Amino acid sequence: MTDDRYLAIDDTVRIPLSELTFKATRSGGPGGQHVNTSSTQVELWWDVAGSRALTDRQRALAMDRLASRLDGKGRLRLVSSKFRSQRRNKDDALERLRRILASAIAEPTPRKATRKPRSADEVRLREKKQRGALKRQRQPPETDE
Repeated sequence: MTDDRYLAIDDTVRIPLSELTFKATRSGGPGGQHVNTSSTQVELWWDVAGSRALTDRQRALAMDRLASRLDGKGRLRLVSSKFRSQRRNKDDALERLRRILASAIAEPTPRKATRKPRSADEVRLREKKQRGALKRQRQPPETDE
């Protein structure tokens, strides 16, 4: 997942760990006295807008797709308090960042134009005729006046 200095997102993108900011705070939830005395919750901050690890295209995709997760300055905040260990929470936050960013910068696959089959048109027209015939049967008969 990471070497000493980078977080590998995919084959081409690696975020320098120097761009990431970590903050440890006290976590809530189960854990008894351990939770009350240890700073095991980890907050990870990453400046998407100012990152040099992304190309302009990748940055635009990430800013667009992660817009609801970013603050006003274009920073992404992830919080992990799943584990009782600060190290495991840090690893969890890094893995979540990797997954979120990998899906955000993935290039959309272009749509292949397809033709609808002739049989689909035939079925549609046949059903229209049947529906029209049913409606005609409901009409009162015409009188010669």
